[in-house]
Amino acid sequence: MRGLVKVRSHTADPADIVAYGPLADAAGRVFRLKVMHQVKDSVVVAVEGVADRNAAETLRGIDLYVDRAVLPAPEEEDEFYLADLIGLTGVTQAGETFGTVRAVQDFGAGDVLEIAPAAGGPTLYLPFTREVVPQVDLAAGRLVVVPPAEIEVGAEEEAER
Repeated sequence: MRGLVKVRSHTADPADIVAYGPLADAAGRVFRLKVMHQVKDSVVVAVEGVADRNAAETLRGIDLYVDRAVLPAPEEEDEFYLADLIGLTGVTQAGETFGTVRAVQDFGAGDVLEIAPAAGGPTLYLPFTREVVPQVDLAAGRLVVVPPAEIEVGAEEEAER
């Protein structure tokens, strides 16, 4: 109504989304928001330049991004942003190259690493847990992966064919 838009915020306090300044979409369009009120993990915002329902409807489904430069640096040694994982090389505990992280997905059950295998073939999805990814070394550009048994069994079956 009246051009207001509901935005699902991924900040600790949903209203903090405006503290990062203007947001942008994937095409680079800039959006200035003003929080009107909060609804659970979302906020209802007024978007500068959007005055009616029709204009607000054109924004449905748009992902908004914060400029990386305004994000605080991780404070702990073991803290990082999920975006930092993209492009890292996954290696096994034996040091063999497993693949490259293409994306971090969340299909509703937790974060999942999408990895392009070094040997080629379709991408693999590994849960981003301590058991499967016991070490992340951003400085070295790698992470250690312990593939679940299902992944290893699938590779052995493929080799037998």
